[in-house]
Parts: sequence; structure tokens; C-alpha cells
Amino acid sequence: MRTLFIAAAFVLSACASAPSLEPHPSTAGITPTWSTAQITPILDRTQRLHLAPDLSALSPGEQIAVRELLAAGERLHALYLAQRHPQARAAEAYLNQQPELGAHRDLFRLSAGPIATTLDNTRSAFLSVAAETPARNVYPPGLTRAEMDAFLTANPERRAQLLDDRTVVWNATPENRRRALAALTRYAALDTLHPGLRAALESDQTFLAVPYAVAYADDIMFIYARLIAAAAAIEGGDAALARYLRLRARDLLADDYEGGDAAWVTGDFTGNLNAQIGAYETYDDALYGVKTFFSLSLLIRDRTHSDELIAALADIQVVENALPYSAHREVRSDIPVGVYSVIADFGQARGANTATILPNDAYLARQYGRTILMRGNILLSEEQFAETHRAFASAVIPAQANDLTAEGGFYRVLWHEIGHYLGADLTADGRDLDQALEDNASLLEEMKADLVSLTAARILRERGRITDAQLRAIYASGVRRVLQKNRPRREQPYQTMQLIQWNWFLDRGALRFEDGRLRIDYTRYPAAVESLLREVLALQRAGDRPRADAFIERWTQWRPDLHEIIATRMRESEQTRFTLVTYEALDGPAR
Repeated sequence: MRTLFIAAAFVLSACASAPSLEPHPSTAGITPTWSTAQITPILDRTQRLHLAPDLSALSPGEQIAVRELLAAGERLHALYLAQRHPQARAAEAYLNQQPELGAHRDLFRLSAGPIATTLDNTRSAFLSVAAETPARNVYPPGLTRAEMDAFLTANPERRAQLLDDRTVVWNATPENRRRALAALTRYAALDTLHPGLRAALESDQTFLAVPYAVAYADDIMFIYARLIAAAAAIEGGDAALARYLRLRARDLLADDYEGGDAAWVTGDFTGNLNAQIGAYETYDDALYGVKTFFSLSLLIRDRTHSDELIAALADIQVVENALPYSAHREVRSDIPVGVYSVIADFGQARGANTATILPNDAYLARQYGRTILMRGNILLSEEQFAETHRAFASAVIPAQANDLTAEGGFYRVLWHEIGHYLGADLTADGRDLDQALEDNASLLEEMKADLVSLTAARILRERGRITDAQLRAIYASGVRRVLQKNRPRREQPYQTMQLIQWNWFLDRGALRFEDGRLRIDYTRYPAAVESLLREVLALQRAGDRPRADAFIERWTQWRPDLHEIIATRMRESEQTRFTLVTYEALDGPAR
């Protein structure tokens, strides 16, 4: 493999700083469909969060690595835009040519593309581009679930290939075959790392399953070079992080993350930096919920808070053993966990994301564990908490309005991330949850993690780790988590699972509707959490998608005389709903 790296690096030397060679749609015909006046109400409800962590502790090598990783991130962000909408990159180029369209550029950045979420939670194009479809741009344009289901039923041997999490599905046209085969010819490393692909591209009919490294070959090769350069810069100061970056560079060429994930999770990073790099999360795939989308987060360690959090993991096995299902397993207590400040986020990670636990693949988590990244300068932002508290105070009775604290939210998020490591990781018959439950997998997994975090809080109180006041604050954060300002769309996994929890807690008496507000019954709350967690774990273990569909349908009702009243109160209280994040490292000082 060392020879392969050298060969690939030689090929890259001529194009590492060149622009992408991937085809871009023309900007011709793209014009605004919204006026500035239509955009202003959304931007007026948008909080500007500028992240400017102190980088003075970085070594000279780390400073070079930061520059290289920022360049990689910019290219990964462009790929993410392309994954979300076929005209996103053309739309961005158009806006960059129109200095007078500042509001449109802000909305594009906020929306990660030319399709915006309105204040009433609908999706609408604000530029003259094709309408958004569930296929996004990782399946053929306009492909429907029914069409693909029919093809997979007739060709079951192609299911794993076409629904692989890091392939783009293209129509099997002569042009698409030539494009993919040309990438293999241009970069011998890709041909070597994807054995059998050339033959498949030459013979497969109807659809082609094209690995990301081949579909986005020139961009991936550029990113490869940046990661290799970053690794070289820090080799002498943080050998473990350098090893991870080199392996992740190779992973991106092979679309197989095991090497990099193993080094990432088990590495003893001695420097100041960490980075999440690659395509992991499936939330943007609205067709099958299996395709991963690109992201990169560049982070600097907060050592003081990180050391405090490590102690919280001592009770992880106790929490696993207390979960309401029978397939308990031994879990690691040495999960690498850290609090970081975000230097810059790209792709799917951009925004007000508070924490991450990765990798998601069940077999990798079993073999190597997972790593938890808490984004402290977002999670502990006073501006973010102020808006969260306003919404909570408007929804609950006045006597409970101050139960919510920033600390409660911090520890709920921490145990939410740990919760991904606990509970069911396979179906009872050994299938991966993503493959068994498809577009329901993310929804159920996020709900499980929410409920595990609340279960952990109860156990920590029983073991004397936290106080009654801290427990109440975590429970209050759990309530705030589920309250919605608009009825969710079914394609929104986070918001949909939050509505399910809201309805379940109402049904079990943990929440009561009184005079237009909600009263939290903290005595009934633990039992409501446990009963819903038992149901979610059972759905995951069964791996029965129709059964999960029926459960979701039953518990996502929205009543005008209850939910809409609370939602209206929350909307009326809000000063901001969206968050537009900027970064000192990319955008310069806040304006």
C-alpha cells in the first residue's frame, strides 16, 4: 500500500491546486425567484453566530495543518452542495457573480443550497432551479421510491450495490459509463482500490452504482493531497493524528473507512487538533435514508472540559444494563470523549451542530468503539441558550420556566451521544439497522439516544453523581427537545421523532396541557421515558420497516387545539429560529 500512496501522490502533484475537473451545470437561466423582501423575514429570524476560537496554542506544524484541512473542507463542502441538489454549485457560482444579491447569498449559505426552509416549515426554491426531490442528487433525477423498489424486487442481487452508503446511483447511459471509466483510467489508484468496478461499469444495465471516489474523482484526489500534506506537517508533534489523516486520505479513495476510523477512535492524540472527515450521516437522503453526505469539522481541544467529561463514562455499563431490552452487551468505558471549539465546519456538519459520535457502522463500533466530539463553543453559547430558554418558558407553566439550564442541556447532549453507543446495534437476526429499517433507521436511532440520555440521568442521580436540581434540568432539556414550532414534515427525522416523544409523554401523563401551556410531571417522566425506550428498542431489534411505519404514523398526530397552540406560543416568543454560523478562520472577523 505504501507504493500505492507514492504513486497516487505523484499523479496528484500536477493537479493538487487545480480547480475541480468535474462537470458543472451552466449558470445560464438561473435567476432569483424570491425578492429580497421575501427573504428578509427569514433572515430577520436568523441568529448570526461567529466562531473565533483562540488558536495561539497551535504549533507551527499545526498551523500548516489547519490551512491544509481548511482547503480540504472547502472542497468537501462543494461536494456536499452537489450531493444535495444537481444545480447547487451552479447556483452558488451565479450568486458569487451578483454582488447585489447579498440576501440571497446569505440564504444560500443558511440553506446549504438553493432550496430554503420557510417560516412555516415548507421547502421552496428561491432561485430558478429544479424542484427538490427525495432523490436529491445521489440517485437519478426524478427517481421515485416505487420505481427503485420495483427494480430491486426484480434484481435483488443488485440491492447491496445500489444502496451502498457511499455510492451514487447513475442511469446506465453511455455518457455516464464513459465518465466513470475515464476516472478509473485517469487515476490508477482508484482502479486498484475498487476491484471489479470497471467490469461492473461496462456491463451493468439500467443503473450504475458509482463509488464516491469515482463519481467525484478530481475533487477527492484534491482532498487526498490536502490530508497527506496536513499529516506531514504534524508528524513530529502528533504522530497519532498524522496516522489518522493519512489513513483517512486512503479511505476516501477506497470508500472504505475502517482504517481511518480505527486510528481515529483508538489514537492517543497528543496535540491540539482533531477533525471529523468523510461521509457518515444519512439525514439528507430522503429516498431510502442510506446514502451518506460529506462533512468535515476542524476542531481545537478544550483540555479542561475534556478532562471533566472523561469521569462521566464510569457508569456507562450500568446504564447499558438498565436499558429495557434483553440483548445486553458489554460496552467500552474508555470511549474517547472530548470538548472542542469549532475552528470551521463544512458540508453536512455546518451549522449549530452541538455534538457527534462516530463511526456509525455497527461492526466498527463493536471492534474499535466510537469517539464523541462535544462542540463547546456552540453548545455553551449564551446566545444559543437564550433562544432555547425563551421557547421553553413560553411553552411551560411559569413555575417551571427556570427548570431549564445550559448545564442541563450540556449533559443531556453528552449522554445522547453516548446513547448511540448503547442499546440495539443489530436486528435480532443480525442485520444492520440502516439496511433493515432504511429511512426509519435514523429516526429511531436518534429517538433511542434521546431516551437513553434521560435514562442515564436517572441512574446518575440514583448513584449520587448528580443532584436533584441537575436531574430536573436534564429532564427539562428533554422536554424542550421535543417541542415543535411547526408540524414536522415526514422527511425530517429529528423533528418527527421529537413529535413522537411529545405525544407519548402527553399520553403517559408526563406532560399535561393546562390553560394553553404544558405542565411537566417530573414524577411520571421516568416511567414515560422507559416505556417509549422499550418500544423503540423493540422496533430496532425487530428490523421490520412496515411495523416501524405504523408506529410512526400512530404517534405523529398534530392537534390544532394542543400542539398548534404551543407551537404558536413558541413562534410568538422567538427572536431567532435559524442560525447562520460564520468562522474567523474562513470569513475573517465578525462584521
